Amino acid sequence: MLNLELAGEGGPPVFLQIARAVSEAVRVGRLRPGQRLPGSRRMADALGVHRNTVLAAYAELTAEGWIDAAHGRGTFVSAFIPDERPRPVAGASRAATPRRTGFALPPMALAAQPRPVHSAGTLVLAGGVPDLRLVARAPLWRAYRRVLSRGPAELLGYGDPRGHLRLRAALADMLALSRGLAASADDLVITRGSQMALHLVARAIVSPGDLVAVESFGYRPAWEALRSAGARLVAVPVDREGIDVEHLRGLAARRRLRAVYVTPHHQYPTTVAMSPPRRLALLALARERGFAVIEDDYDNEFHYQGRPILPLASADAAGSVIYLGTLSKVLAPALRIGYLVAPPPLADRITALRSITDGQGDPLTECAVADLIEEGELQRHARRVRGVYRARRDALAAALGSQLAGILSFEVPPGGMALWVAARRGVDVDAWAARGRAAGVVFSTGREFALDGRPRPLVRLGYAQRSEPEIAEAVRRMAASLRR
Repeated sequence: MLNLELAGEGGPPVFLQIARAVSEAVRVGRLRPGQRLPGSRRMADALGVHRNTVLAAYAELTAEGWIDAAHGRGTFVSAFIPDERPRPVAGASRAATPRRTGFALPPMALAAQPRPVHSAGTLVLAGGVPDLRLVARAPLWRAYRRVLSRGPAELLGYGDPRGHLRLRAALADMLALSRGLAASADDLVITRGSQMALHLVARAIVSPGDLVAVESFGYRPAWEALRSAGARLVAVPVDREGIDVEHLRGLAARRRLRAVYVTPHHQYPTTVAMSPPRRLALLALARERGFAVIEDDYDNEFHYQGRPILPLASADAAGSVIYLGTLSKVLAPALRIGYLVAPPPLADRITALRSITDGQGDPLTECAVADLIEEGELQRHARRVRGVYRARRDALAAALGSQLAGILSFEVPPGGMALWVAARRGVDVDAWAARGRAAGVVFSTGREFALDGRPRPLVRLGYAQRSEPEIAEAVRRMAASLRR
């Protein structure tokens, strides 16, 4: 009888424990090729498990090539056992990964930016980051389970590079109801986050040397996506009404513009909303000059005061606007669900580009998220967190007014996930941020959002990710580090 040592409860399923124990016995030579194994009944009796458990283990071992079952004769160790130790190249010694390439690399200004790792207890006031503690995991788990149990097997295979039709249809319905976009499922392309959507748009419409206008304060990864396609960026000022369209008009009169990238709902990072006259003027100018408007509507769900503001795309009759959206802020970044809405010729081109690097999408996750939208769970979650984030916005404004009055000035925005704050003259905000990090609070300064990279006496403070007690403690640390 073959004695096997099993992990017992708390480990992998028992049939896998048996299969691994047998394969290890073969690997170390306890069992030899051609040797007969005990019958399933004898093995089950010896191990104190159900016979079906042993049969499942034997089936696993057969599938992996460790054993062969001869009908009427028994079960034997395979004569050709799997070789799990690859042989080295003849005459070559095993070496670590080389530290340099054996060929020349072309110049590249962009370098990967790893996400910073903060020590335990650090309070990060990151704008645009949701509080993942508020995500209800049970509905998401149930959605995955329903899709896996009821969906076709094709969901585990290669999908449509445009995104699963079910999610595109669900998003089209949601955008029609909440954002006034008369888009069909065929007008949408699902991407792995809105950054991928912007990268694909840049590749689809920008040629090397094309001029693209961006807001003077903005989102650096978006700028890098445009630059990676060869765009030359030019900054356009932003004021209390959003991007300065008259300045943009003068620029377009002097130079040929290919596109303008804007965040009109809550301008990133200043949080101002583009005024209705500016919206109409921008659409008219794009139609007149023939340039594209890339509208990044990254946090549409989080508007707390007054009526919701419809996107530029809802009033676009000329096909000038390319609309980008994401579910990362309202649900979870790990799901990697972004999307874009564009006229069919551009959507087709973007789909073709996407298929080169990510030809299948993620049908399983896309259907699970579609399930959440169809059941209304996504909308309910958005309503719940909207109230929480509004309270946190007010808590941050109150804490700043109490602890840093006279040092910082700001207007409470009607929506978004952060405050844009001006520091009193003479305050070195970059040095302050460095002292803050040492004190256990992390916040961003104006130079991080300026296209020219120059210091600005400005600070962006995110509140969505932190609870109200955490916000109070973070501001206390800010004030203490400023005094030091």
